[in-house]
Amino acid sequence: MVIGIVETHGRKGVQELANQLEAVKRKELDYKGTIFEEMDVDAILERRPQVVLVDELAHTNIPGSKRRKRYEDVQELLAAKIDVISTLNIQHIESLAPTVRAITGITVRETVPDWVPLSASETLMVDLTPEALQNRMRRGDVYSHEKVEQSLKNFFRRGNLIALRELALRQVAEQVDRSLESYMDAKDIRQNWGVRERIAVCVSGSPAGQYLIARAARMARRMDAELYVLHVEREFVPREENPKILEANLRFAENLGAQVIKLKGKSVADTIAEFVRGRHVTQVIFGRAPIRDWRKYLYLSAVHRFLRDSPPVDVHIVTQESEEA
Repeated sequence: MVIGIVETHGRKGVQELANQLEAVKRKELDYKGTIFEEMDVDAILERRPQVVLVDELAHTNIPGSKRRKRYEDVQELLAAKIDVISTLNIQHIESLAPTVRAITGITVRETVPDWVPLSASETLMVDLTPEALQNRMRRGDVYSHEKVEQSLKNFFRRGNLIALRELALRQVAEQVDRSLESYMDAKDIRQNWGVRERIAVCVSGSPAGQYLIARAARMARRMDAELYVLHVEREFVPREENPKILEANLRFAENLGAQVIKLKGKSVADTIAEFVRGRHVTQVIFGRAPIRDWRKYLYLSAVHRFLRDSPPVDVHIVTQESEEA
């Protein structure tokens, strides 16, 4: 294991730890009359360690470097079968940068594409409460003492730190969730482990659909669950729905933050069961209008078939107002 690059920022404790490991000599680059040091990828490849430490993944290399961004250097190291341990702050993930700007008022210039952290085989969140981080700063463990008070009043305000910590926890939870899905797919695990709540609600071109979607959205918010709004178009069956009402229902779902999924299949029940199994959905919501003609038996038949063929999930039947109302 070697150090490719570690930025100590003058922190004595970090420097003492770094001194305990072999460090590959950095490359010196002249830019506009000033000498800068960057990680020397070629020297690391020549050294061929098993593991290399690469700090500050979002760093932009000095003009004249082999690559523009440090994460691109990391890709070359990985391609050479060298494991990389790196660091990344939550505000440097590209899709989160606008949210961070809205929270802190600070524009983050250096970012990495979302796929970069998601490609990691393991993610570890270095978690601190806002109070603990502020105490570390006051002790001088993060910045020099002359910068501490200014930092605590700006980017490192308690409210900012609470929000950034929440973003980081959600990001890591999402990545862990993806890792579980990949594992279950690789091992062909069919049953639903239900680690995270996922709600699917089935809608049609009925005027009562928005009520059903709103109920599902409230449930999803209470459980902090993912929400899918599904519409199944049956193959070889003439459409009897009002397409304008259907599109209005689906737009309403998107406005409430749901993921709208349009499916096609011979059977509504079978198609939904297949989706539930593939996405590891934990709860399914069906709407029931107070109909009393032959459509009632079609509805009951579809629900019964879903219960028979789907993986074990919770099923909610929500009574809607009459379509004629």
